[in-house]
Amino acid sequence: MVPLRVLTLIVTGHSQPSVFVLEPVEDSAADVSRVIPIWIGAAEAAQLGVAIEHAKLPRPLTHDLFLDAITNLDARVDHVLIDGVKGQTFYAKLVLRARDRLISLDARPTDAFALAIRQQAPLYVEETVLEKASFPYLFKQPRDDEAELQEFRTFIDGLSPEDFDLNM
Repeated sequence: MVPLRVLTLIVTGHSQPSVFVLEPVEDSAADVSRVIPIWIGAAEAAQLGVAIEHAKLPRPLTHDLFLDAITNLDARVDHVLIDGVKGQTFYAKLVLRARDRLISLDARPTDAFALAIRQQAPLYVEETVLEKASFPYLFKQPRDDEAELQEFRTFIDGLSPEDFDLNM
């Protein structure tokens, strides 16, 4: 199992799918990473947006109700595992912890993510799914602040009063 983190949620209009983007945790510090884009509908994007933003609404949403029920049954979300992909369809397990017991439930990934994010539970992907469904993502070269500052100092040192001739 490879740990994941949420990279971004791109919400589009109702007529086009949104995309939920995950990346492996160990890749996040590198200049090159892999990303897993998951295309989702508007309703799923709204639920994930509420979870990511930790929004508090006046009335509980379905996921809030489900978490309240889980909590009242002395359980909690232990983790989510993306364990399969066929074409553009991902498969996931929502794993609950009830005392000393783990309970694995087949779940739509978006529902499992919405619940796990609300409880700050970890997200994982099977290595085979990561290899099959991920894409390389190249980050810009990290900025070298010291080199940039030295370049600026060189520029300043090379200035003379004639460079500021205002009578042009």
